[in-house]
Amino acid sequence: MPQEHNIPMKTTVLSTLVIVLTLSHTAPGQIRLRQIGRVATGMYNSGGAEISAYEPTTQRLFTVNGGTKSIDVVDLSNPARPVKLFSIPTAPYGGGANSVAIRGGIIAAAVEATPKTDPGSVVFFDTDGNLLRRLTIGALPDMLTFTPDGRFLLIANEGEPSDDYKIDPEGSVSIVDMGKPVGFLSQSDVRTVSFTEFNGAKLDPSIRVFGPGSTAAQDFEPEYIAVSADSKTAYVTIQEANAVAVVDIATAKVTRLIGLGFKDHSLAANKLDVSDRDNQINLANWPLFGVYMPDAIATFTAGGETYLVMANEGDSRAYTGFNEEVRVSELKLDATAFPNGDALKANAQMGRLRVTKTLGDTDNDGDYDALYAFGARSFSIRSTTGAIVYDSGSEFEEITAKAYPTRFNASNDSDTFDSRSAGKGPEPEGIAVGVIDGRTYAFIGLERMGGVMVYDVTEPKSPKHIQYWNNRLLRDKVSADDDLGPEGVLFIPAADAPNNQPLLIVSNEISGSIQILAIEKQ
Repeated sequence: MPQEHNIPMKTTVLSTLVIVLTLSHTAPGQIRLRQIGRVATGMYNSGGAEISAYEPTTQRLFTVNGGTKSIDVVDLSNPARPVKLFSIPTAPYGGGANSVAIRGGIIAAAVEATPKTDPGSVVFFDTDGNLLRRLTIGALPDMLTFTPDGRFLLIANEGEPSDDYKIDPEGSVSIVDMGKPVGFLSQSDVRTVSFTEFNGAKLDPSIRVFGPGSTAAQDFEPEYIAVSADSKTAYVTIQEANAVAVVDIATAKVTRLIGLGFKDHSLAANKLDVSDRDNQINLANWPLFGVYMPDAIATFTAGGETYLVMANEGDSRAYTGFNEEVRVSELKLDATAFPNGDALKANAQMGRLRVTKTLGDTDNDGDYDALYAFGARSFSIRSTTGAIVYDSGSEFEEITAKAYPTRFNASNDSDTFDSRSAGKGPEPEGIAVGVIDGRTYAFIGLERMGGVMVYDVTEPKSPKHIQYWNNRLLRDKVSADDDLGPEGVLFIPAADAPNNQPLLIVSNEISGSIQILAIEKQ
């Protein structure tokens, strides 16, 4: 039986007091977040605010609105009083935009096709929403970013299968050479980074290739891209595969495929709550591995070295044609590996936890010798070789348990206590990195619990937690007045901000709200 660490439930009145004390506390000499502005799209639980980008010359914010299939344009010249100006429709170019990026007054939108398994588009606009150019790229473009020098635009083409899994396009990365005016771009300026070289290849054992009948190229679904400061190298998370691809931008080739390994939840630093039926906060060690499966990734430099920082959200394949998710109670556990297997399968222990059925039967005898859950409920810092420099362990659940003892591990559309413990917990998803007064900070959005974790990562081996900021309201039922489901986190440095103060923009997918947070010095 694992050692248990129980945090008793508190009353709602007490929890409100704890939130005020906890969320207002920051380390002396550090920073703190404070909300100064908000935009409500009115699109509750419809993807009303997903990913944002900022253009400093016009002082405008551009936010993907999945509910209206458009990009909302917001005047941010007064961050305390943001005003929506107009929207740029993206439905005419496909099934709607998934991401937006801006460089030099040029807006680039990643637009999926209808159906999503067909090749998608990157569509270019000026800051007034006028169409400049449209180019064809890979299937289901999910994220895009300009290199720091502005020479290239990179797009992660996820290539998800159809729901019946009869069509599974290859994942890829498109690289658009921006060396000429946008109006003169053509398909010849688009290169494709393919993963076909890994078909049938021997891969790191922690890299997952498991879709029914799929090659590695079909199975790899690029999720997010970060680029080195010198604009030469891209680091691409391949979430479901539990991998990062290192891409040489000049040659459009994958130079390295990094398996991210697994997180051992039997170790003291890696506790987690695995049950939504035990009526308590129970952060404990369990005989379980977490598959890191990062979503967002960013880069930063320290001591002349480049580091990768990742939000270890986790994601599963759960389609009509193929579903890898299974609860522990449904599995046959190996008696030697799990001598207390029957007890572990109880709902109040691990029975309700969702794990993958594609890993764990190491000797192929029909029972499971190990268990693997989706995600790691943490953020990690890694070297460019993939070696872990730091992982936040169980801190996210420990911190949110203290801040929200009666709403611990609630979902982004409900205040039900403990409801996400058998899933992926707080689900860290978005991440941004910024430098303020010579110190480097990571801002991690928690998709389910909401809010932002702030860490000082100036010393990559020993980051310091600075603040957990969350204005999620405590009420019997969540509403659009809350800020729920942060999807995108955007850092705006003081030099680019309208008020000469660094800002953090949080785009909330469930509430459809955009939060403007001032980053203040203590």
